[in-house]
Amino acid sequence: MDQAMSNFTPLIMMILVIVVFYFILIRPQKKKEKALQNMISSLKVGDEVASIGGIHGKITKIKDNIFVLETGAGTTKSYISIEKSAIARLISEGAAKPSADDGDDEEDKAE
Repeated sequence: MDQAMSNFTPLIMMILVIVVFYFILIRPQKKKEKALQNMISSLKVGDEVASIGGIHGKITKIKDNIFVLETGAGTTKSYISIEKSAIARLISEGAAKPSADDGDDEEDKAE
């Protein structure tokens, strides 16, 4: 019986190492990739983003798999096209467009 158990010990150890690698390395990486894909799919015109290469800009147009970014400030604005997969992070979300009736409700309540 001892001989049979000692034959299975290396197999058990290998399985244990694979399980540990899965929970320490593979699973967190997959979660991170999924969160990045969700963030990229929710980007919209007006959002400020940073690319993998360090380019910062505001999304001005979205075509299929390409974002057109406005970079620079003032009179030195320029536009570049980058692929969606090159987006590394969201810096800030674009300001929501104010609706036509914003503020009117408070005035109506006061009267």
